[in-house]
Amino acid sequence: MASSPQEELVFLPLGGLGEIGMNAALYGFGPPRQRRYILVDCGMSFASEEQLPGVDLILPDLSFIEEQRDKLVGIFITHAHEDHIGALVDLWPRLKAPVYVTPFAKALLETRRLSEPGAPKIPLKEIVPGQRVQAGPFEVEYVPVAHSIPESNAVAIRTAHGLVVHTGDWKLDDTPVLGSTTAEASFRALGDEGVMALICDSTNVLREGRSPSERQVVETLADIIRESPARVAITTFASNVARIRAVAEAAASCGREVVVIGRAMERVVTVARELGLLEGVPEFRGADAYGHLPRNKVVAVLTGSQGEPRAALARVASEEHPDITLTSGDRVIFSSRTIPGNERGVGAIMNSLARRGIEVITDRNGLVHVSGHPRRDELALMYEWTRPKALIPAHGEAVHLTEHARFARSKGIEKVVTAYNGHMVRLSPGEAQVIDEVPSGRLFKDGDVVIGAGDKAIPERRKLAFGGIITVALALDRRGDMAGDPAIDAMGLPARGRRGEDMMDVIADAVSEVLRSLPASKRRDSDLVENAVEKSIRAAVNQVWGKKPACHVLVVEV
Repeated sequence: MASSPQEELVFLPLGGLGEIGMNAALYGFGPPRQRRYILVDCGMSFASEEQLPGVDLILPDLSFIEEQRDKLVGIFITHAHEDHIGALVDLWPRLKAPVYVTPFAKALLETRRLSEPGAPKIPLKEIVPGQRVQAGPFEVEYVPVAHSIPESNAVAIRTAHGLVVHTGDWKLDDTPVLGSTTAEASFRALGDEGVMALICDSTNVLREGRSPSERQVVETLADIIRESPARVAITTFASNVARIRAVAEAAASCGREVVVIGRAMERVVTVARELGLLEGVPEFRGADAYGHLPRNKVVAVLTGSQGEPRAALARVASEEHPDITLTSGDRVIFSSRTIPGNERGVGAIMNSLARRGIEVITDRNGLVHVSGHPRRDELALMYEWTRPKALIPAHGEAVHLTEHARFARSKGIEKVVTAYNGHMVRLSPGEAQVIDEVPSGRLFKDGDVVIGAGDKAIPERRKLAFGGIITVALALDRRGDMAGDPAIDAMGLPARGRRGEDMMDVIADAVSEVLRSLPASKRRDSDLVENAVEKSIRAAVNQVWGKKPACHVLVVEV
């Protein structure tokens, strides 16, 4: 592939650099005004109810490439975790580019589309490791890596300016329960070819040594299940098929049956069986069988490891699940890592279980979870295999990215570029460096609607959560006199003020006082009356409560 002196190869993250989750990375090639792009991953992250009330998911703002979507020649999904694939359904209609996925990711996306009315039909093109796909000026090859979901891959991106390796999520695991090991020979071959830049996972850079193997989790789970006198419930990410298989193997070795609970878990299990990923594993039982199995013969696998309030485990913890109950003497294993921001929800579930005498086991008191991301020794081996000229830390918060940069330099990588979402990094020609910054940010999935971060709905909702709302409707005749009592409604306010004042009386008195104080000529001006009543109510409530709620006043002339 011959190149023009004007052509540049750039890396432009729009999600995933400066945060964990919401991964979306553009690569562009060509003259600045004529570049064509590929997008690697299109993921989401979970919203905090406290910070973003009513928002379900956070999506990357891809407006930079949406505005020139004719230049987007392909979307390449490294693996099927939600933080890499979860925004695709909502954002693909804005992009309309071909999407390249492995068979497992394809099956999950198609199953999800069938279960979600209105989800778009996305043209999915299957890709397998070792296959090279030409997409505009890019030649893209998938390279197998070990991770906590089947068919995870790094992406080798070849252009006329050279080779870039985007690792995606990976680790080293010589004894995985399911899926590939990280293909050392392939990465060494890429290193021999010459790697211009390595864009590399930073999630576990703060941890020394090497990640334990998934096989060790099987052994630990089997020990815990064998020693348990009653029921065992295990919660993990629904997409972690290797962990589901590990649980199944451990349960079978202890003579227990596995019951799968939660729609997301059931969907993944169905896809995994169709693709042969659970070959040799006995069929799982449904939730309706749970109550008929002896307490010492069942292992329940549930959704809800991140404290999601509507997931199966949360409903079990609050004793609201129609089929599944846990009682004193049972055990619940959290076979997962709590994503930053979800600690409070997870803690609430654990406390609810503990109060009822149910034992809670986490990775703090047993090897019931291993990370799918590389620690420092694994990173050092990746550097050794690929020998990159430049390294860009990815997939992490600021603390991870900056520490990864320090670590890479300590291992002899001379050129390290620390970039964040929106930073355009020129990889070639010349030395890798940040050359520009483009608009980036977040979108919010609010119900079935995707809204911008600047949408007034979110701050208004926060305001309502802080101070509540008062609604007043007044009917005034032509002389400005009240035609009946005002209709008053209040939500989110305490019943009484600091000295015991009845809050509804405070509001009613404020309305009456305004109407008494205004001359008849001014009471005939409905806008003036609405503003005056609103100010009076907010001031009166603030005097007895210390907060000014939102207030809506409607004046109707009769």
